[in-house]
Amino acid sequence: METLSTPAVLAAVVDGLGDWRKLAQSLTTRYPVADIVAGAAFVAAVAEAAASAGRDPEVRLGHGCVDVALSSEDDTRGGRWITAQDLDLARTISGIAREHDLTATPGAVAQVELGLDTADDTAVGPFWSALLTGDPGNTVFDTVLDPTNRVPNVWFQRTDAHDTPRQRWHIDLWLAPEVARERIAAAVAAGGTVIDASEAPSFTVLADADGNKVCVCTALDRG
Repeated sequence: METLSTPAVLAAVVDGLGDWRKLAQSLTTRYPVADIVAGAAFVAAVAEAAASAGRDPEVRLGHGCVDVALSSEDDTRGGRWITAQDLDLARTISGIAREHDLTATPGAVAQVELGLDTADDTAVGPFWSALLTGDPGNTVFDTVLDPTNRVPNVWFQRTDAHDTPRQRWHIDLWLAPEVARERIAAAVAAGGTVIDASEAPSFTVLADADGNKVCVCTALDRG
C-alpha cells in the first residue's frame, strides 16, 4: 500500500477534498451535529462505508461534533500514513455528510504532539513508550505512537548532548493552515511572543511570559 507525500495530500485537499486537513499523521475533519442522535446516525453511516471499503478510520462522537481521522498502517515502515485509499474514503465520507446535511468545519481540527529534546532517542524512547502506551515497542522512527490514540504522540528532537536545559519538553500544536496565523495572533495578544517565524508556515515558535516554548505547526512547506 503506497503512502502519499505531504504535497500529494495537500494537492488532493485542494482538488475536491475541502472538508479535510492534513495534521501530523492523519487526514482529519470535523462535522458539527445538532445532537447525539444525529451524530450517531452519521457515525453509523461512516462505519458502514468504511467497512465496505475495508478501511478502519478513527471516528469520535463528541459534544456537538463528529471528528474523523484517516490513515493506514504500514507493516513495512511501521506507523500510520495517508494513502490513496484514505483519500477515496474521505471523498465517500464527504458525500455521506452532504446526505446528512452536515457541513464540515475543517479549521476546527487540531492535534497536540509532545516534543522532547534528546541526544539519543533509542535510549529514552522505550521508557516513554512503555509508560504512555504500556508497550516499549510502540516507537516508529523518532516518535512514540499509541496505536489506540489515547495519549499524544511523543517525538524526539535530536540535540547535542548537554546538561538539562531550562525547557527540554515543548508542545507542537498542529492546526489547519488557514487558522494558524489567527491563533498565533491571539496567543501573542494574550501575552505571548513570537520567538522564531523563519520556518513559517511549516512551524512558528512562540513563548509564554515565562519563556516556555510551543510550536504552531501546519502541513504546508513540508516534504
